[in-house]
Amino acid sequence: MDWNGMEHSGLSHAAAHTVMKVSLLFRYKEHKMRRMVLLLLVACLLPGMVVVSAQSEASEARPVIVDSDMASDDWMALAYLLSRSDIAIQAITVTGTGFATCEAGVEAALRMVARVNYGEVPVSCWTDMPLMGENPVPESWRTTLETVEALGLPEGGEPAEENAVELFTSTVQAATEPITVLALGPLTNIAAALEATPSLVDNIAEIVVMGGAVDVDGSFVSEENTSAEWNIYADPHAARLTFESGVPITLVPLDATNETPVTPDFVTRLREAPQTAATEIVLAALANSQDSIEAGGYYFWDPLAAVVLTNPELVTLETRDVTVIDVPGNEYGRTKPVGNGPEIRVATAPDAEAFEQLFIDTLSSAGMS
Repeated sequence: MDWNGMEHSGLSHAAAHTVMKVSLLFRYKEHKMRRMVLLLLVACLLPGMVVVSAQSEASEARPVIVDSDMASDDWMALAYLLSRSDIAIQAITVTGTGFATCEAGVEAALRMVARVNYGEVPVSCWTDMPLMGENPVPESWRTTLETVEALGLPEGGEPAEENAVELFTSTVQAATEPITVLALGPLTNIAAALEATPSLVDNIAEIVVMGGAVDVDGSFVSEENTSAEWNIYADPHAARLTFESGVPITLVPLDATNETPVTPDFVTRLREAPQTAATEIVLAALANSQDSIEAGGYYFWDPLAAVVLTNPELVTLETRDVTVIDVPGNEYGRTKPVGNGPEIRVATAPDAEAFEQLFIDTLSSAGMS
């Protein structure tokens, strides 16, 4: 009933006015009550909405397995990925056939994960021996454990009960979307897993491999062998099996990493950047290689591969037919371009300036968002 309706109903003007005031009062209180209920409802739902939003953001992160021998440049690559909110590391499988023993590599990975407060990541190793032959890496070079202990990193968690091959397999099988693999050492674990369970190929988006030398000299692993690079040379048969498995491969060889030396200027810039747990780890790794850096002999081998995984636009990618020589001889371990080998993407011509800036920005902003 509106104001005119009240007048026509026989009520006096004063009575009608009183009725209207009471009616308005009830409407005001009703509106106020509804508003309070709405505010309370929003307040109750907001935390859940925030959690859902955070979970949604986390679920959009790209799932990655890191397979690594945990040498000092591996620490830098791992620190970079641990600092990326768009990357979700599902497992770290340590290969004992590279520049660290199984024990040292696992401990280094667990301590790094603990240092950056990343949460639980399963870590394990499998073997110190390549799939064929003997381990060619000099024992005197496998000093990761001593270096890790000297850094004073916090104690990490316990290794996974599964060995690295089992962990790799179960992680790929459990992935709800095709998973990406970053391979920073010999491909022993990966090849063994793919050989044992060929169906894994169907749930792997790609494997980004740091290794090989396609159109440049290798690591001069011996006086006779000038074409092989260490990661491939340590287990050539594993590399060949991986390349021929049918999984999409992106190779980051010496052709690319030779153009990204670590310079004293870079070290200075990283020191001057905002400091985080990630920058601390990388600076410690670089301090361990100071003599090589000053001599111009230390490169962003594994860090460049990690950045190619997240930002492939910073390199030139060319599809090539490349095979791995796994027959003993002067080309043992060579990644050789041929006309009938498996097709892989080969990275060259990195934008070194953009790479360095992205690397510094990522490390120095880790955990600050």
